[in-house]
This record gives sequence, C-alpha cells and structure tokens, in this order.
Amino acid sequence: MFIEQGYKGFSEFWRYIIGVIIIFIGWQLIGMIPLLIALLYKVIDGAKMPLDIPGMSKLLGANLFLLLMLVSFAFGLVAIFITSKTIHKQGIVELTTSRNKIDWGRITFSFLLWAILSIILIGLDIFLTPEGYVFNFDLEAFLVLAVIAILLIPLQTSFEEYFLRGYLMQGIGLLAKNRWVPLVITSLIFGLLHFANPEVGKLGYGIMVFYIGTGFFLGILTLMDEGLELALGFHAANNLTTALLVTADWTAFQTNSIYKDVSEPELGWDVFIPVLVIYPILLWVFSKKYGWTNWKERLTGKIMDKEIYLAQNTDASNI
Repeated sequence: MFIEQGYKGFSEFWRYIIGVIIIFIGWQLIGMIPLLIALLYKVIDGAKMPLDIPGMSKLLGANLFLLLMLVSFAFGLVAIFITSKTIHKQGIVELTTSRNKIDWGRITFSFLLWAILSIILIGLDIFLTPEGYVFNFDLEAFLVLAVIAILLIPLQTSFEEYFLRGYLMQGIGLLAKNRWVPLVITSLIFGLLHFANPEVGKLGYGIMVFYIGTGFFLGILTLMDEGLELALGFHAANNLTTALLVTADWTAFQTNSIYKDVSEPELGWDVFIPVLVIYPILLWVFSKKYGWTNWKERLTGKIMDKEIYLAQNTDASNI
C-alpha cells in the first residue's frame, strides 16, 4: 500500500516537519536566487521591481522568466529526494509507488492520454471561438520555449506530485492512520499553492474550485492506483500542453506559445466542467484499464499499523 511505504524508513512525524522546512528552503529560498539575481540586475539597470508574474515576465522576457521560475522547482525536487534519503532513509521508489519499481508505462499512458485530449479540447475551443485567440507563433522564440518546457516543466510538476501526493500524503497518512485525511489536506494545500496565481485575481475565488478539485483528482489517482505514476503523467501533460499551445496576459504561465488567448476572462461553466465531467470520466477510464476495486477502502480506509505492516513485508527493512 502506498501510504504504508513511509514505514520503509524513519517515519516519525517530527522528521516530516524538518523535511518540509528543508524542502521549502530548497524550493523557495535557494531555488529563487537565480530569478532574484536576474530581477535585481534589471532594477540596478534602472527598471522598477515588478511584484506580479506578468510584470516579471515582461521585464525579463517570457522565456527567461519561465526558465528561472522553473529552476526553483528543480531545486525543490532535489531537496525532496535528499530529504527522503537522508532524513527518512527512504528510497525514491518507495516515495513513488507501492510497486517493486516505478511503472514508466503508467506514466506514459497517463501523459499521452491527457496530452492528446488537451490538444483536442484546446483546438476545438480555438475552432469554435476564433475571435478569442490570436496566432502568436514565432519560430525562434517557440523553439527556445519548447526546449525549456520539455526539460523543466516535468520537473516542476514532479516536484508538486512528490511533495504533495508523495511526501505529505505519506507523512500525514501515517499520522492520521487513515486515507481520507491526507487526501483532503493535500488537495486543499494544492489549491492554496495556486492562490497567488494571476488567474485567481482575474477570475475570482471561484477558480479555487478548479484547483482544489484538481488536487482531489490527483489524490484519488494516487490512492486508487497505489502510486504517483498516473498523477505524474497527467500533471506533466497538462502543464506542458498549456505552456506550448496557449498563453494569456493574466495566467501564471507567460510563454511564447503558438496561440494567445485575448478573450475577456470570466468565471463560467468551462472552469467547472473538468471537475464535474472530465475528471470523473478519466477516473472511470483508469479504473477500467488498471482494474481498480474497493474504492471506499482505498480512499477512506485505515492505515495498517507499523508493526503489522513490517511483519507482513519482510523486505521493508525499517531502521
């Protein structure tokens, strides 16, 4: 079982508190140094320090800002792996999945499924409402964007998955001794991490239904499939296709994408359709492909006691 994988190492809760501090330092302090240096260089040169994402992107250029922003997540991901290895003595496989090894086939299937569907849905919206988009393609800028996005966006999305659905899911689950508490808490945290996004200021707090709903979807994927693989693939596909295909002046990802959304943003049913329609359909597809059963137990059931789990898993060499 995925949450019980935390027993395969030092699992005292105080270690998770220290771990969160280390991860935060790697992600938000050390990881932000390159972006801060670039902004200070511009300020010293006479520019005014921007306080919002669109302003930073405009000052540094979309590709450079995206690169420096994503670098912080790469530092955060390294911090997670270091923390898991040194503080918990837990391997990357145990932090990723309950299987004996990481299932790259699951990651690939989830990535391709959502990437293809995203391209279709975005293309359909452009076809039906062409007045809301302008062709933004610049070959040189797009090629630079593609390199940055393909190399670093999977690291950004992997950081969020390993931190929330991996590290915190296991830590909170072992403390709460059940599955529904970590599912709820990590989903709420996922939403709150997006609270400062420009989309919230533009569309209002109703957009949080989408972010928190997405957090629940990814959490359900993780608990039902007993691993992060499907969530890793979906999340990477979602952010990568968005970055490459469509940008807007009011979104967190300011990129040299193929199209630019110039429509007046408003909070409508299109924000809630993924949570109410698309995500349930995807869960059904995954459940059929991977034979998920016993939904109630996997999503709300109790966590096995440490002694019982270790007795049943003799290879779980807890120190």
